[in-house]
Amino acid sequence: MSGIFFAILLVCLRSADRVVADDPAAKLIRFNEDGGWCWFQDERVIVHDGKIILGTIAAGRDDASRKGDVEVSSYDIRTGKTTRFELHERLQLDDHNSPAFLARPDGRILALYAKHGSEDHFYYRISEPNDPAHWGAVRIFTPSAKTRLTYSNLYRLQEEGGRIYDFFRGLGGFWKPSFAISDDEGETWAAGSILIQSPAARPYVRYASNGIDAIHLLYTEGHPRDFDNSIYHIFYRGGDLRRSDGSVIRGLLEGLKNPDEGTRIFQGDPEHVAWATDLELDGRGHPYAAYSVQVGSAGLAAGQGGEDHRYRYARWDGRQWLDSHLAYAGRRLYAGEDDYTGLVALHPHNPDVVYVSTDADPATGKALISKADGKRHYEIFKGTTKDSGRYWQWAPVTRDSSMDNLRPVVPKWHADNTALLWLRGTLRAYTDYDLEVVGIITDGIR
Repeated sequence: MSGIFFAILLVCLRSADRVVADDPAAKLIRFNEDGGWCWFQDERVIVHDGKIILGTIAAGRDDASRKGDVEVSSYDIRTGKTTRFELHERLQLDDHNSPAFLARPDGRILALYAKHGSEDHFYYRISEPNDPAHWGAVRIFTPSAKTRLTYSNLYRLQEEGGRIYDFFRGLGGFWKPSFAISDDEGETWAAGSILIQSPAARPYVRYASNGIDAIHLLYTEGHPRDFDNSIYHIFYRGGDLRRSDGSVIRGLLEGLKNPDEGTRIFQGDPEHVAWATDLELDGRGHPYAAYSVQVGSAGLAAGQGGEDHRYRYARWDGRQWLDSHLAYAGRRLYAGEDDYTGLVALHPHNPDVVYVSTDADPATGKALISKADGKRHYEIFKGTTKDSGRYWQWAPVTRDSSMDNLRPVVPKWHADNTALLWLRGTLRAYTDYDLEVVGIITDGIR
């Protein structure tokens, strides 16, 4: 199966699911009826030239020929029409492989993706100008023969002559955050180095950039299954890695020798194990972050813990991190990945607004039991704060669903409109899911 598939996807609601948006007129949009994503690739969704553009990995739920396809869907905001294009046929059924996008100054879109640690290269394609339905040929870049590559995160820095950074994991066969660079808008690439050394096997990182001169990192020592993670922050500017206060640690090419060289936001321990969830920058360029903490599972084998997760919110005020409880995150998504949660989406244009996915009441922790089927499901809630995150008010976006609502994303757009997208359906594992991408568009951040 190859080529371009055009479909007009009706703006509709399944009768068993209610959307309770800020705007009563908001309707649920179905962006792709078969697709999943992980949360360590960005930007997974962009708004460009009047279109919402998103990347997913198809499971082949209704069409077996799509199984493992890397797809890009483009939703025309004005007309409501959706175009779907197959970036790569049958790459691998694994949500870690979903693509990252970057809009170039010439209107072309760079898409970059990779398999889950089994190959030494990433794949990339470049679209026609302002046309996400037509793409150039698949190209490949190999950082090194020993590399085992996972994830893609794309950022362009204007003050470095438009240099593009791709942050991935696996340079040289080490499961460490790494990067590659391009100085010709993603046409060709060069290998960088490892960003973070760690006593644990694999630090996990969320990235954010102002697009001008800085890239921020929110990270852990390792996978929470292997290490009692804390949460740290650093940022890159002018060739150097820096702590939150701007003090220089060392050059980018040298990287961190240990995670604790950065600024610690949260101290983990066996009963409180953290994982990075989302990171954004406010109007002053200050970072704000969301992360999850698995509580009370010390000493339990994989598959036995993860019954109590909490979301936390942290905000740099220019002098210190203000770190506080955000919401009850409910239970693990499935056994074996006991730290998987429904996730948090920070609003990229308003640090006082978040969206969370949880199967517990975000304020009380009480289990959410749907009136639709009497089962416990993950729902989306909107949180707002007036005191930099110390106290949050919650309003449901979905309620009484007949399926789970997971992994929300709010792409960068502007203050007049907000697009909220998420995955709806069943997630049994990162290689086994029955999900569709849905969302709403609302007027204003409110």
